Amino acid sequence: MNEQAIRTALNRHWTASDAGDYETEHDIYRDDVLLIYPQSGEHIRGRRNVQASRAAHPARRRFEIHRIIGSGDLWVTEYVLTYDNRPSFTVSVMEFSDGKVARETQYFGDPFPAPSFRSRWVERAVAPAAGEERRETVTAGAPGPRPTASQ
Repeated sequence: MNEQAIRTALNRHWTASDAGDYETEHDIYRDDVLLIYPQSGEHIRGRRNVQASRAAHPARRRFEIHRIIGSGDLWVTEYVLTYDNRPSFTVSVMEFSDGKVARETQYFGDPFPAPSFRSRWVERAVAPAAGEERRETVTAGAPGPRPTASQ
């Protein structure tokens, strides 16, 4: 699978994730995919199990994609995943094999207040207006968006 096809599959995956379209969201995965949540120590094996676990989540999910970068079989997406209006800064590392995701590791970080001791070096990020989503795709190797204070 070439890089443009992977990028198209990733955009389709994240759009379906945000729309709650669980079938399309999980088309990207191999049947024997391994999903890893290092912070909770969970491993979920198999496309249907990953899909069922996400469909069972009681909260409304929203996905705000900040950056997609990668090449070959390794791709990373930086995004904000919001569950019932509670944002979590998230990184998804996807490893492709035969055109599908064989392994995904997701890392989550809660927002925190910026400490005052850093203020003289910090450029404050401007958050999107209420209801507005920032959605962008960055080409592998190209400069990405400027990091926010929480990154």
